[in-house]
Amino acid sequence: MTQFNDAASAAYGVQDYSPQPKIDGLEIIELRRFNDDGGSMTELGRLDDGMLKDVKGFTARQMNYSTMDPLAIKAFHLHKRQTDVWFVPPTDKILLCVGDVRKGSKSEGVVQRVVLGDGKSFLVRIPPGVAHGCKNLKTAELSVIIYFVDVQFSVDAECDEGRLPWDHFGAGVWDVERG
Repeated sequence: MTQFNDAASAAYGVQDYSPQPKIDGLEIIELRRFNDDGGSMTELGRLDDGMLKDVKGFTARQMNYSTMDPLAIKAFHLHKRQTDVWFVPPTDKILLCVGDVRKGSKSEGVVQRVVLGDGKSFLVRIPPGVAHGCKNLKTAELSVIIYFVDVQFSVDAECDEGRLPWDHFGAGVWDVERG
């Protein structure tokens, strides 16, 4: 068996390919993307009286479009009542970081990172009590997030737009994994 020098032996590690813990209630729903010689189309969802068909029990009350500057981080949003359903176009690339801060949840304390866009089409359901933030991984272009929510935005006493610091789960959560 090959032996490594002391410096390499001290730094050596093996990447962990085992399944990582998942946040209870966080759903990633693969969408179909239709391509032809003139472009592509992705159906984000079918609505029946506001009910988003592929996201059981979710009634859309508002739909939003957000842009992010290159390498920008927007974090962390936290809602007591609101569920978000996110879509990032396949032409963009965003790192979504979510952390379960629900007291007593089966997945309390679990943090997940998911790359959205990057040639794929997904909806991501983010339940109340799951802190969420994102980083635009593009270095020279805007990225876009289109999202549905089940609570309309309000700045009054009913406001459900809470925040945690961008580094609540550690500043390293935003680092691109190298290796």
